[in-house]
Amino acid sequence: MDDRLFDTGDPVPVAEVGADAPLAVRMRPRSLDELVGQEHVLGEGSALRAAIESGHPHSAILYGPPGAGKTTLARIAAAGADGAFEEESAVNAGKAEIRSVIERARERRRSGRPTILFLDEIHRFNKAQQDALLPAVEDGLLTLIGATTENPYFEVNSALLSRCQVYELQPLSAAQVERLLRRALADPERGLAAPPPVEDAALEMLAQRSGGDARVALSALERAAERVVDFDRAGARKKSAAVDVAAVEDALQRKALDYDRSGDRHYDFVSAWIKATRGSDVDASLYYLAVMLEGGEDPRFIARRMVILASEDVGNADPQALLVADAAARAVDRVGLPECALNLAQATVYLALAPKSNASYKALGRARGEVRDNGARTPPDYLRDAHYPGAEKLGRGEGYRYAHDEPGAVSDQSLMPPGLERQRFYKPTERGFEAELGRRLEALRKRFSGG
Repeated sequence: MDDRLFDTGDPVPVAEVGADAPLAVRMRPRSLDELVGQEHVLGEGSALRAAIESGHPHSAILYGPPGAGKTTLARIAAAGADGAFEEESAVNAGKAEIRSVIERARERRRSGRPTILFLDEIHRFNKAQQDALLPAVEDGLLTLIGATTENPYFEVNSALLSRCQVYELQPLSAAQVERLLRRALADPERGLAAPPPVEDAALEMLAQRSGGDARVALSALERAAERVVDFDRAGARKKSAAVDVAAVEDALQRKALDYDRSGDRHYDFVSAWIKATRGSDVDASLYYLAVMLEGGEDPRFIARRMVILASEDVGNADPQALLVADAAARAVDRVGLPECALNLAQATVYLALAPKSNASYKALGRARGEVRDNGARTPPDYLRDAHYPGAEKLGRGEGYRYAHDEPGAVSDQSLMPPGLERQRFYKPTERGFEAELGRRLEALRKRFSGG
């Protein structure tokens, strides 16, 4: 595409955006002062703000959800830069387009002018396409500003990442989205033409249900405003009705979930589910389960995590938890979606409300640590296999005391390798059924050699 030049310090000209452009485009902030949110990376004195205000932006990857301001921030950076701004989308651009951008940048360099390339959806570039950018970014021929909704540490080559600063943008808060909506209603130049009255409850609902996405909120406001417009028989616009909650609900319909089964959102939500369930917050656990199911997550993946959690985090505080989780996993295979969602919900509630213990998990860690640090010590001869010819001559099995012949089916014979008789890996908690196990363990250890 043709490069667009911006004079140093000037905002993006309003004339570039037509009056018939969507509201979200017309209301795109033109300066850092107009930008709402992202104070954590754009606060006074921050490196990113200083670079933009100085007119010398550095190569960066802007990572964040849709509608957080990635494209806006890139254009603001370009508007204040002393150079040319080129914009490409990785959806449409290939190596040929990138080579053309690099050639134009070389021509500009001869006259001392830098080039800023904004590459939207950079995660869609494959390794070869990203590698084509690397030399130009490395020697400063291009200042690359990439935008992505996917975790760049998963999707962008490490060589390219090392030459860019990664900035993670956050979803806008409901209050910030509402601020943008009120700005659109009050701006006679770029906002809604003859805006209808909007009820506060409708505006608050729109801000809340937009999911932190400014583009979704502004587009829905525009649709809601069009919905209440009334015209007379001649086609002239009459006084509009107020935008109420019903108009907003109709405009929003159902927002698509920001969930990618192959990206980091997949891991974010299962991580949140594990931690909420471990923390015994049943409502949070059900919420994250709902997000995963609505986002199209493979129910078998969820079921596997439940089986793991049942042993790692519930353990012997409630041994029944493993049976419940395993039953849910088998139900997923037997029943399938959508019905198996009920089995997953039942298991989620049980796991969240069960008493928690990671004593078994920690005990295994201690035992494996002992083996890693000191190797596998040989068991006592009386515990070793005595079922092969010559075992008796080696003393294998000699002196072994069969537990079922002992009082209570428990022998006081030491069963640990020599030197580890006093080693204690399992430390039960006082929670749930494990408290009973702890009392039995205490009695048993008194009978063991060295107990």
